[in-house]
Amino acid sequence: MLTTDDAQAEHYLRLRRRLADGDVADVAATLAELARQVRQADLAMIRRAGLGHIGSDFSVIDILVTLYGAVMSVDPRAPLAADRDRLILSKGHTAGALYAVLAQCGFFAESALETFAGPLSPLNGHPNRTKVPGVETNTGPLGHGFPVAVGVALASRLSGSGHRTFVILGDGELQEGSNWEAAMTAGHHRLSALTAVVDRNMLQQGARTEETKRLEPLADKWISFGWDVRECDGHDHRELLAAFAPAVGDRPVCVIAHTTKGKGVSFMEDRVEWHHKVPSQEQATTAFEELAR
Repeated sequence: MLTTDDAQAEHYLRLRRRLADGDVADVAATLAELARQVRQADLAMIRRAGLGHIGSDFSVIDILVTLYGAVMSVDPRAPLAADRDRLILSKGHTAGALYAVLAQCGFFAESALETFAGPLSPLNGHPNRTKVPGVETNTGPLGHGFPVAVGVALASRLSGSGHRTFVILGDGELQEGSNWEAAMTAGHHRLSALTAVVDRNMLQQGARTEETKRLEPLADKWISFGWDVRECDGHDHRELLAAFAPAVGDRPVCVIAHTTKGKGVSFMEDRVEWHHKVPSQEQATTAFEELAR
């Protein structure tokens, strides 16, 4: 089991306090820089390990950085605090992105990222709640995380804790029927403390989502299940901050975040083969150069 990096946790919490008092432009600029650093860390992890889902990671990083950097109430020194906000990464194959963000926040030492996907490493290809602080539930099989998140949000209401629950879904993942059972249940119970975030990059393993199984009109589907739908640019931190505002009324919130697979590296962007391709040394060098700009 990994343990908290106290110094990094303190740095993170000071940053959170500064961002809470900052204007939107300052917050967005700080989050953009954090996202750039996380992409660099994730690229190094995947290149070192020789496996991962870099295109999908780069798609979701701005979402994760915004949530941990400026929206969620979490304390890496007390990862199991009863009143913490919860985040469930239903698209568990993007564990690399989550690990890099958790390390940035001090849930564990950044040096642990060097063990990603190595023998006996707690940082394996899908997140494990018994090995990594900050991970709320084991995910990987698509369509499992969202139903768990609905249960967590319902438990919060029953206990009166008041915490918010966030769940991040891949758009291809929405082809799993369990997600729509979960959406129907959340809408029925009016779980307004639940926010579902769809990483809408239009690609899944092997093809475009609309070629595999058409999802559009996606917003109308969520609305029909009783959700408040907000659409935004999933790489614009200002828009993400606005989209993640608490619910107004008694409906759960669905944020459809329009993203680009492989965002930040020109030869990866919107390319289906980068779902789980590993960059060569030459490609990694080019990618690091682009991320340094």
